[in-house]
Amino acid sequence: MSKSPTTPSPPPSEIFAQRLKSAREFRKLTQAELAEKAKLPSSSVAHFEAGSRKPSFDTLRRLATALEVTTDYLLGRVDEPELAEAADPLFRDVGKLTGHDRELAKDFLKMLAVRGETKRK
Repeated sequence: MSKSPTTPSPPPSEIFAQRLKSAREFRKLTQAELAEKAKLPSSSVAHFEAGSRKPSFDTLRRLATALEVTTDYLLGRVDEPELAEAADPLFRDVGKLTGHDRELAKDFLKMLAVRGETKRK
């Protein structure tokens, strides 16, 4: 019995480079802006996206946090960037926002949280 030919999947380092660029572009960030948010040297993001360097675990975590995606997404283990929060409808909707709208939503949620804490006191 012969197997049908399958397209080999790209190596993990290539998947990471593609996902990093895709997530950065989705968030409408330049490489320099992402580097600043992740507290990395400005050339690092370019090296990661080109595949010429690989991030440490700490750097991977900082990139995922800055892009508001999971590390599993960046590593190609899941296909949806917000899969970890998929059970919560609020996070599903926030995940669709980009750039300035995300910042506004975060500020609004912080304000509501502070207001809720104040009411409890």
